[in-house]
Formats: sequence, structure tokens, C-alpha cells
Amino acid sequence: MLSMKTQYAFKALMYMAQQDQQRPVLIAEISEKKTIPLKFLENILLQLKKAGILDSKKGKGGGYLFAKSPNDIKLATIMRLVDGPISLLPCVSLYFYAKCKNCDESYCGLNKVMIEVRDASLAILENKTVADIAGTKLGLQEPCFN
Repeated sequence: MLSMKTQYAFKALMYMAQQDQQRPVLIAEISEKKTIPLKFLENILLQLKKAGILDSKKGKGGGYLFAKSPNDIKLATIMRLVDGPISLLPCVSLYFYAKCKNCDESYCGLNKVMIEVRDASLAILENKTVADIAGTKLGLQEPCFN
């Protein structure tokens, strides 16, 4: 299940992708339009800025804008930045591996199934972008995930 923090990150990025890409977007505008708590949103956008996904402009006409094209920002990247591992078990994580307690992975059927789940999920998440969920590739006005 996606955490609320990841859902908010996706909502904010979708909103930004649907705006004029040359115009910085105010945090307050995103917060109001997408009903995201302002303080929570500030932390999320700062995290995305530190990762090089977003940039910011200060002063009059300032706000956040994309440092990369929404077409190039993979959903898996955002999920990992905001929440960490995508896999359901630590023993199958590609970037956050940890051995499960009292488990021999070579004989664990659950491990084998969760590797398949991870791979199937990543096949989608590594190939879908912020532009895809924002509907900007298809010219849609508003995605179903408000």
C-alpha cells in the first residue's frame, strides 16, 4: 500500500506537471488545490529538491518547478525517495536488502513469490513516469487520482 506521504508526493507532482512548465508553482497553491497539509508538503518538496527532481525559485514569482522533465521522472524513483523500499519483504529488496530473521532464503517459498511480485511491480513502476500519471502525455486535463 502506498503511504500517505507517497500519495501526496504523486498528487503534488501531477499537479505541477499539469501546469505551465515554465512557471514556478507556489507550495500554498499545490496545498490548496490538492488538499495536502502545507507543512507536510513543504517537507516532501524539499526532499524532492534535494534529490534533484525539483528546483525552486525565490522571491516574487517564485515557487517550485521541475529540475527534470516529468517524462523522465520514474514512479519507482519517487517511491524510493519518499518511502524507501518498494518490495514487500526486506529479503527481496534491490536497494534496501536485509536478511529476514530465522529464514533460509534458499528454501523459502515466500521469498521466491515476493521476488516475482517485486519484479512485476518494478516492470511497471520503472517504465511509468510523472507525465504518465498526470495525463500530460495524452493531453488529459485531470487524472482520476485527485
